[in-house]
Amino acid sequence: MAEITKDTTIGEILRIKPSAAPVLMEIGMHCLGCPSAQGETIEEAAMVHGIDVNELVSKMNSVE
Repeated sequence: MAEITKDTTIGEILRIKPSAAPVLMEIGMHCLGCPSAQGETIEEAAMVHGIDVNELVSKMNSVE
């Protein structure tokens, strides 16, 4: 399975690791299906939501 990086888009994350969706929802990213969010990198999303991108990436990669 591909590893999620800070440059991975939300759309890619949902395709390669759908089990990471609840992690995003927990931190307030409720617009996962929004067309603009699909092309946003996880780094961009983390910045908008005031979240440390490295912690978020690590948490998503640890989800089975």
